Amino acid sequence: MTPIRTARLILRDWREGDRALFHRINSDEQVMEFFPFRRDRAQSDAKMDELQALIDRDGYGFAAVEIAETGECAGFAGITGTGHIPSLPEGMVEIGWRLAPEFWGRGIATEAARAWLGFGFDTLGLEEIVSFAVKANHRSTAVMERLGMRAEPALDFDHPSVPDSHPHLKRHAFYRLKRADWKA
Repeated sequence: MTPIRTARLILRDWREGDRALFHRINSDEQVMEFFPFRRDRAQSDAKMDELQALIDRDGYGFAAVEIAETGECAGFAGITGTGHIPSLPEGMVEIGWRLAPEFWGRGIATEAARAWLGFGFDTLGLEEIVSFAVKANHRSTAVMERLGMRAEPALDFDHPSVPDSHPHLKRHAFYRLKRADWKA
């Protein structure tokens, strides 16, 4: 993909040197608080390869977030189709992010997500971008609200990938942002 630059960030393809950080955020109890699984190193490496393959195919996806000043990988952010969630309408595009805890509270997720919204609306011509998170995940829903996304409680859903053994993680809050609202 062509890297996307912001004031502080470079949103880019994954690199071999990102694997340790990617594994750490996918196995960290604090980062994965609202997910019913943790990935071991092999699973994490496979997931990073899968994300890069989607970027290679589509030209965008859940890409590495690099701190421009230091070259550190902070985590990932991006947009991707929601085809993996059968309860959502065909053709929806979601925005998401995941950062290592030392990068929380610095506006990095919001800055990266704003850049991805710009790409989705201005470059891809999308009419809307959605996001969703476990209802109790106030850190993520706060980012959605800072981006101007609106909660759509009537569209909240039980995530089909969350096993019944984790009922507190099933219900997801649904947010959306229309292109017209983004432009305003």
